[in-house]
Amino acid sequence: MLKTLLATLTFSAGAMLLAGPAQAADYPQRNIEGIIQWGAGGATDNVARSLTPYVEEALKGKVILNNRPGGTGVIGMNTVMRKPANGYTVLYGAENPQLYPVMGLADFDYSDMTPINVIGQGMVVIAVPADSPYNSMDDLLKAAHDKPGELRMGGTGAGGLPSTVLAMINSVDSLDVRSVTFGGDGPGITAMLGNHIDFMPLSLAAAQEQIKAGRLKGLAVISKERLDVLPKVPTITEALPKIGSYMPWGPFWVVAVRKDTPDDIKATLSKAYQAGVANKDFQAFIQQNGAETLNLTGQEAVDFLHHWQSVTAWAMQSAGTAKVSPEKLGIPKP
Repeated sequence: MLKTLLATLTFSAGAMLLAGPAQAADYPQRNIEGIIQWGAGGATDNVARSLTPYVEEALKGKVILNNRPGGTGVIGMNTVMRKPANGYTVLYGAENPQLYPVMGLADFDYSDMTPINVIGQGMVVIAVPADSPYNSMDDLLKAAHDKPGELRMGGTGAGGLPSTVLAMINSVDSLDVRSVTFGGDGPGITAMLGNHIDFMPLSLAAAQEQIKAGRLKGLAVISKERLDVLPKVPTITEALPKIGSYMPWGPFWVVAVRKDTPDDIKATLSKAYQAGVANKDFQAFIQQNGAETLNLTGQEAVDFLHHWQSVTAWAMQSAGTAKVSPEKLGIPKP
């Protein structure tokens, strides 16, 4: 009886050992949930929904996308970090998590996850409603100087793209404004179209069609050089030459999973996302939106994230908007 029991247990253990790699080799065996940490209609949402079909083709599986906005993306990222580390939940994120510790929003950033792919980097445009009295960045700065605290800027919360751009500007000039918070670029654009806010720094991926259609005006792009997609919009350095020390700079998009996800599943995801980002149709989408693909994986992705965090966190420290010193957090100066 004992021999029979031992034989049964031995067989069961062997079967389990064999089943583990086989299941990983067959990944994915069911739908993957893609959590987008920003709302519908924004740049991160647009990039995620444009990229995913090409990833599904390479992965031979289905990725179901869900928007989980809130808390400058903290809610979406926290959702993924609390799910099982089995590769069936991935985060579609933007640059914001790299500022969570500096802004006191959370004690985690992308170093607490594994970046599967840094998809690309976008450009930023400071936009106003089409009928705005401000026709240049100089006009906007003058209005803020004349009436401090009166201009209404669309924001996405502390550590969001608009607040980061504002910090960069305030490190070289003074732009004293009231921030009105939205759940992403999309709702902010809607508010601006209704003249509920005066201006908003936006991802070009979300704003350029509105600018081309004449529904918004672009006052400045956050760049040293004018962009081919919006050649008539001046650069921020034309109004604020000193801000050029932070360039090149821009928002980015990344896919990440829990750090303790099995390595073979990470490798499968990495290969699929590399293929998806390299797809010529997705490349065309990114270029049409004034961004560039990066398609970074492994150590290159990690190095990119660290460098972006260093440049931006210390810019915020210089502007006096960092809640926690980057030095205290061990973030080196760029």
